[in-house]
Amino acid sequence: MNRSRMIRTGIGLGAAALLFAARPAVAAEQGPAEAATAKLEQSQRELAQLRKEIMDQKIPLSRELSGLEENLRAVRAEYEDVRRTLDTRNLDLNNLREELKARRDEKNYLANLLGEYARNYETQLHIAELQRYEDVLEDARLAPENSNLSPGEQFADQLELVTSSVARLESMLGGTRYPGTAAGDGGLVVEGTFAQVGPAAYFSADESDLAGLAEQRLGSMQPTVLGFEDPAMVEMARTLVESGNGHMPFDPTQGNAHKIEQTRQTVWEHIRKGGVVMFPILGLAAAALLVALVKWVQLARVPVPDDRKIEPLLRALGRRDVAQAKGQLAKIRGPVSEMLAAGVDHLNESKELIEEVMFEKVLQARLKLHRALPFIAVTAACAPLLGLLGTVTGIINTFKLITVFGSGDVKMLSGGISEALITTEFGLIIAIPSLLLHAFLARKAKGIVDRMEKVAVSALNQISRRNTDASAHAEGGAS
Repeated sequence: MNRSRMIRTGIGLGAAALLFAARPAVAAEQGPAEAATAKLEQSQRELAQLRKEIMDQKIPLSRELSGLEENLRAVRAEYEDVRRTLDTRNLDLNNLREELKARRDEKNYLANLLGEYARNYETQLHIAELQRYEDVLEDARLAPENSNLSPGEQFADQLELVTSSVARLESMLGGTRYPGTAAGDGGLVVEGTFAQVGPAAYFSADESDLAGLAEQRLGSMQPTVLGFEDPAMVEMARTLVESGNGHMPFDPTQGNAHKIEQTRQTVWEHIRKGGVVMFPILGLAAAALLVALVKWVQLARVPVPDDRKIEPLLRALGRRDVAQAKGQLAKIRGPVSEMLAAGVDHLNESKELIEEVMFEKVLQARLKLHRALPFIAVTAACAPLLGLLGTVTGIINTFKLITVFGSGDVKMLSGGISEALITTEFGLIIAIPSLLLHAFLARKAKGIVDRMEKVAVSALNQISRRNTDASAHAEGGAS
């Protein structure tokens, strides 16, 4: 439409230009009126000619314009189609990008999930099965990091582990047998056959009599065969592995009972783990025990007279009858007899002298009875200190090993601390009985001394009463 307007405007401007161009020529030849009339006629003829030309050109131009407009509509329709197609493709492209991102996230999730499954699956395997599934585990573990493999091949390696795990579950329903290697008690690795039923795996060597329960030993990637104490159970395990049928020596604790059995040790082995400090601790214990036994026998053999034997002697002392007092002393033995004999020997002396003489015998008996008892008390006090010394030195050695080898082996750390605490254990084991023995022996010795002091006080009272009666009688006679 705009193009047709431009064509029409161009035709009109051309006609006007022709009219204005023709006017000066006519005006020059004729007069003003004739010239104007001629000019007008000429202009009309030219105008008619131009109109005819315009009419002649209008129809083709209109047809051309209509064709162009039709082409324009077709082009616009094609443009709209292309634009709709482009928009659709952009939308599809965005959807594909979102889907691709979702698939990538799903791929990463599945890769992480399969990697986690591989790690957990390896921890759930028995030590004997690691040899059987070693290749599959290695491929599944290294597949995500292998750039030479396509994503499909990586997933194939990881899915192979899932497939083998399902096959393992199916084979474990009734038990399974497979070849492998295991280490015996001496550490020698031999070839043989495993028979696994649930969590329990049994091994029988091909070229030796080694047979038993296969378990993992800390720090070793080889299964270790734990033998049975009963030969019949060893034969049962060998028959089960070799034939696949028979009785199974089942351990309901899944090997824990066998491990606990291995931790048991003799008293001498337990003592040796305490180290050098155990020697002075045991030496003190032996010496304290020997002293306690000697003192026990010594105190048990000390005679302590009862009141029935003491009363006649006290009455003789009250009468100042030396002969009768010595006769009664012959019936009494022990430190009480020695103390009273010293008093009888000085019976005619003053009360103060008799008291001093008897107190001297009490002191001598007390020193003799308490002799060596302080050693038992020292043992009770020193044994825990020696045990603490051994513990400190043992822990220092343990930390030295940790400095060299690191703290990755918890068994080494706990074992070192356990051995270090053995000295403290024995220190307390020796200190507590020593303390009780010292208290018992000291109490028994004190009882003997107290008995002597009581008898001495009673004798002095009798002597004092006799002196008082004699003084009162002398004063009465003088008056």
